[in-house]
Amino acid sequence: MALVELSSLEKFLGLKKPNKYSTQGSKKVPLLQNNNGPPLVGLVTIASHLVKEANRPELLGDSAESRAVVHQWLEHRVTQLDGCRKEDIKTLLKELNLYLQDRVFLAGNQFTLADALMYFGIHPLIVDLAVQEREQYVNVTRWFDHIQHYPGIRHHLPPVVVLRNRIYSSRHH
Repeated sequence: MALVELSSLEKFLGLKKPNKYSTQGSKKVPLLQNNNGPPLVGLVTIASHLVKEANRPELLGDSAESRAVVHQWLEHRVTQLDGCRKEDIKTLLKELNLYLQDRVFLAGNQFTLADALMYFGIHPLIVDLAVQEREQYVNVTRWFDHIQHYPGIRHHLPPVVVLRNRIYSSRHH
């Protein structure tokens, strides 16, 4: 999955020459053979390299604090979300839902690499949720829908229909 995500990220970034990726180990960690030295290993390392290659530093954060938050979410993606056990999904979504309560993006006031990689990683979880389950995580669903409609981000993933909750129940009409 990470290889497809990296290819989608390349397209989003407008990189003209696609890279050739491979994987290593039983966990299929992505690997990019770099012409200028040793291979780059890991989703976050390679994705950050692509952002720099595309000259899009704002995607890594526009301040020291936002860069730290972006890095925190990238780390969260590979340590918590990837390989998340089925019984831990609800806890993960509950924590993310709470975090997104008063935020549009994960780090600061603009779209970052953290939003892209968390979106790619959380997509299969959202697809597997029933509509009623998605409604329990209204902030995650709002963020997810916003990111899936961000221009150029959803290359390899099908759209997920997100139903809007009514502000008032039918008895108030």
